[in-house]
Amino acid sequence: MLSDREILSTLEMLRSEHLDVRTVTLGVSLFDCADPNVDGFCDKVRRKIMRLAQNLVAVCDEVGDKYGIPVVNKRVAVSPIAVVGAAFGRDDLVQVARTLDEAARAVRVDFIGGFSALVEKGFTNGDVSLIDAIPEALAHTERVCASVNVASTKAGINMDAVLMMGHVIKRTASATAHAHGIGCAKLCVFANIPQDIPFMAGAYLGLGEPECVINVGVSGPGVVRKAIDRARRATPALDLGKLAEVIKRTAFKVTSVGELIGREVARRLEVPFGVVDLSLAPTPNVGDSVGEIFQSLGLGSIGAPGSTAVLAMLNDAVKKGGAFASSYVGGLSGAFIPVSEDLNISEAARKGYLSLEKLEAMTSVCSVGLDMVALPGETSAETLAAIIADEMAIGVINRKTTAARLIPVPGKKAGEKAYFGGLLGEATIIPVSNGDLSTEFIRLGGRIPAPVQSLNN
Repeated sequence: MLSDREILSTLEMLRSEHLDVRTVTLGVSLFDCADPNVDGFCDKVRRKIMRLAQNLVAVCDEVGDKYGIPVVNKRVAVSPIAVVGAAFGRDDLVQVARTLDEAARAVRVDFIGGFSALVEKGFTNGDVSLIDAIPEALAHTERVCASVNVASTKAGINMDAVLMMGHVIKRTASATAHAHGIGCAKLCVFANIPQDIPFMAGAYLGLGEPECVINVGVSGPGVVRKAIDRARRATPALDLGKLAEVIKRTAFKVTSVGELIGREVARRLEVPFGVVDLSLAPTPNVGDSVGEIFQSLGLGSIGAPGSTAVLAMLNDAVKKGGAFASSYVGGLSGAFIPVSEDLNISEAARKGYLSLEKLEAMTSVCSVGLDMVALPGETSAETLAAIIADEMAIGVINRKTTAARLIPVPGKKAGEKAYFGGLLGEATIIPVSNGDLSTEFIRLGGRIPAPVQSLNN
């Protein structure tokens, strides 16, 4: 139970520290929509999403108003389309993407995830068709998000898929060049993708998930920063161990709020409650930054020496506090460092404090990986693939989820700005060093075998 003091501090989080429920995501299984005809399949998909999600936004708003806790985003995640639509070709799958977009618009959700393929060990015909459809699908829809899992600790790294995704990212950027390659902001390449992510662009409903489920993503980087600032003002001599305890207790309260909202939404919709993803997810708003936490812990800027150690401590403390608050923690759960979506991190990149290499080092201990990183438009598909391969290796060897959401901005060079708008924010283009030296390696293809860590049965 929360004490009176903890309840009052939670209310203060709501009033002035950007505490919210970042997303409530309704997972919808599409396996019973299978149909040999694409028109029949699309009709079934549209009707099922609209039936199950028609009240999602209204219920989230009602529950948010009841508790005074805003639910910022309402989303839907579906079964991986490469599986449920395996019989269809590229053009058919573009039609499926348009149907998902229409259904998402009809039920008024912000995004719909699940235009996804799982290819860590190889390709089916449906996987190849879906991956080929991604650039057109993302260019001609507003709310559809795509993800492709190319690696896992159990399977290794599918380097053919990695190179394929390098080309897909380039094509997607070109297809949305009028908006600084924004299609790439809706595309994630993963290692060890969880089946219950509520956050976009990676959300999809895994094969072992229920017919319908509510998953919640909480946030609160501003809350964590304010808690650290208060603690240091009250006791200037606090060491890092005691500050980790402050973060842990704050994560407990934030997660408790998220579970309260999620369970109430699930009850009203009469669907099962799934998990709380307790990731610290920033926004471009002042005071809602993961990067500012680094400054509160004594670093001049994220990216300075010591940043990886700070992120490791932060991630661990968030997981410990959140796990104690909920029996069902899932998704990614930790700390995000999306460059464009966090004003402080974006500024660190602009000033040169944060390089691509330092970002990669930090992803060994964060929740996701190279997230919303804007790169020069001239970056080749092979170089993008090599960056992805490095990120996948970090995930595979460390038995953790990693991802790459890379945006080669057409016509832009290092140091220039890209503008994505809304929660996606803006970013300074980060230079890529020695990119052309990776081409021969990437073109070798094949599968990097699973590491010895995989032999844990």
